[in-house]
Amino acid sequence: MAMKTSQPVITIKDLVEGYQDSGEKGVVAFGGKLNIRPAYQRAFVYNPDDRDRVMVSVYNNMPLNSMYWAVNPDGSFEVIDGQQRLISICQFITNDDGNGNPVAIDFNGRNTQTFEGLSAEKQKEILDYRLQVYVCEGSDDEKLDWFHTINIAGKQMTDQELLNANYTGKWLTSAKHFFSKRQNNTAINMSYYDNNDKKTLLNLSTDRVLGDMGGLGEKANRQLLLELALKWRINAEESKYPQIKDYMGIHRFDDDANELIQYFTNAINWVKQTFNVYRSDMKGLEWGILYNKYKEKNINPIEIEKELKRLYDLYEVDPDGLKKKGFYEYCLSGDRTLIWHRAFSDRQQKQAYDHQKGKCARCGRAFALKELEGHHKKAFADGGETIIENCLMLCKNCHIDYHAEHK
Repeated sequence: MAMKTSQPVITIKDLVEGYQDSGEKGVVAFGGKLNIRPAYQRAFVYNPDDRDRVMVSVYNNMPLNSMYWAVNPDGSFEVIDGQQRLISICQFITNDDGNGNPVAIDFNGRNTQTFEGLSAEKQKEILDYRLQVYVCEGSDDEKLDWFHTINIAGKQMTDQELLNANYTGKWLTSAKHFFSKRQNNTAINMSYYDNNDKKTLLNLSTDRVLGDMGGLGEKANRQLLLELALKWRINAEESKYPQIKDYMGIHRFDDDANELIQYFTNAINWVKQTFNVYRSDMKGLEWGILYNKYKEKNINPIEIEKELKRLYDLYEVDPDGLKKKGFYEYCLSGDRTLIWHRAFSDRQQKQAYDHQKGKCARCGRAFALKELEGHHKKAFADGGETIIENCLMLCKNCHIDYHAEHK
């Protein structure tokens, strides 16, 4: 089916019919046919001033920005853009801010009014206000491309929120229940290495989200934790799931998200079993990617901790030659390029230069520091480490001669 859009006549009276805010269970309106906020979607993020501006515009019969709905397979609708404006309108008309509190708005700079406090004529005018709504219908890929195009204003949606809007169903509701709740989030609680002091293995990035999103629960509510779990999961089977949308497309009509939940659970448990001491550097590592690569490897947690301690002790004394972010994967793979810089740092070379009293360690002639080069006493290829104790300063000619003799 070719992508098509329409602009039906929808008034505020049409919108608020059947409006119901069930908290984490979702928000519906338009006679129950419009899913304004799916279950466990991000919460209402407008503050009272934002809501007031929406209603002042309506009160003065000024146009609001266009809103976009998508048609679901069952003929119902889902809000793609405009969630905050629609909820603002519904909260004012129903005189309920979602927590049972009345909603009164300053329309004239002198006093505040609830909807019920307005004149009958003004109430009718507001209810007859026509919303600028565009409805789209097409394939998943067509709608997703369209959603990205229109996601350019207001409280911007994350990439995962856009995907969620396109792949609704029982699977998504189940996944959000596990990964996306702001409070008492099961996945976040599971990610704590130590539940007593909340030492977490996660560090969700907000680079693609506007504003300061606060703690992990807030970021999960913006679907960043679900996105992370999906990124890890598709990495395990890249040929089957090239992108997150491919996984969601295949599983969209599953009865639950247990397959993804079990994968995440296994990955987190593997981390805790493999590394028996928590360090702050563990926060935010790509644990799912490491789990995919090394879960079948025979691992001795005691030996891993012994090597990690050695590396951290080395780093404490001489950090320049080491790449600390690679410590954990190195202990799993043994790939030395993950942790060692190939070249000595300027500081290491200066310290070795001073120790050699400014002379080449091979020919004994005096040189300026910039005329000497750092050389591994034990070759890097043979396991030599980029630490000061393994550094010799050689003049360029001696360095060339040495490597010619040891080819």
